[in-house]
Amino acid sequence: MTIPIGLTHRAKTPPSTRLEFYDTIVVGGGQAGLAAGHHLAQKDIDFLILDGNDRIGDSWRNRWDSLQLFTPARYSGLPGLPFPGRPLDLPNKNQVGDYLERYAEHFDLPVRSGTRVTHLAMDGDRFVLHTAGVTYQANSVIVATGPFQKPRVPAIASQLPRAVQQFHSSDYQNPLHLPPGDVLVVGVGNSGAQIAMELAKSRQVWLAGRESGHLRRRLLGRDLYDWIWPIFTRFDADTMIGRRMKRRTRATDPLIGIAPSDIVRSGVTRVGRLTEVRDGQPFCEDRAIDPAVVIWCTGFTADYGWIDLPVFGDDGYPRHDRGVVAEAPGLYFLGLRFLHRRTSALIGGVGADAAYVAEVILKS
Repeated sequence: MTIPIGLTHRAKTPPSTRLEFYDTIVVGGGQAGLAAGHHLAQKDIDFLILDGNDRIGDSWRNRWDSLQLFTPARYSGLPGLPFPGRPLDLPNKNQVGDYLERYAEHFDLPVRSGTRVTHLAMDGDRFVLHTAGVTYQANSVIVATGPFQKPRVPAIASQLPRAVQQFHSSDYQNPLHLPPGDVLVVGVGNSGAQIAMELAKSRQVWLAGRESGHLRRRLLGRDLYDWIWPIFTRFDADTMIGRRMKRRTRATDPLIGIAPSDIVRSGVTRVGRLTEVRDGQPFCEDRAIDPAVVIWCTGFTADYGWIDLPVFGDDGYPRHDRGVVAEAPGLYFLGLRFLHRRTSALIGGVGADAAYVAEVILKS
């Protein structure tokens, strides 16, 4: 049931549940939540960060083993603490996780790990957040759970026979964790290309989907991001160029540093879109494929079912202006794709949005 803003939801707190109050609660201890924490601390705002993972950075550590950032270390630091290492190195997933953990320690941010928020609603003029064992109340809430929440798997997956084992990219770790046999990777984004090329070293792999374009890693002797980062950070959603870039983020991102020829040379067989399953066999356009394993590199969808407030559009995403939700004063979002800039969901770009939201909270 949706609870209209302004009405009181008198949910009874179980006798064994402890009640705590903070001026601001940040939900999510990834890069967006930590950036928010940094700016809230700078403004001496009373706050607490709640994170469902057992350890800060686990959202990165739990991804596939060979994952690397597409942005160099130079553009992958949070406010006040540059990412360590050589500026043009591409950090791996464990380095990112460890950096986030060090960041929280460096700034002594109050993060309560292993604390998953299961329900957010209003009780009078305060927000109420339920977790296992503790109920929190706050004047302001920043939802910083990021854009990668619920794995998206197309409906056609249900038509595949049980003999074909299926995984989403969020479940993939490395080739040794997969059952034996040939693999169909669905989705020609950066994740799909990386995983397909890794698997092709040891087995037959098909990569299905439309070409998403690609960008070279280096251009005129400089790293790609030396050219595009100033553009991404200059043009926001209030500019014509920024609005055009925002519309393009709805499509699959181009491959970064991976050309179609690189995929073919790695031994991957490129096929068209997965269009149907006929007699238990997947068809990629007109080509029949016989995989033992299918990996869905088909992205993620929003999962805000735990937020019991009428602030979402028909697409499931929150209605906001630069992360500020007018329909629920005191509610904010951070870390979404193009929340205000092309870099809003990136480690090196979320800080600007976090600074803006913290300033709004200070003045409210």
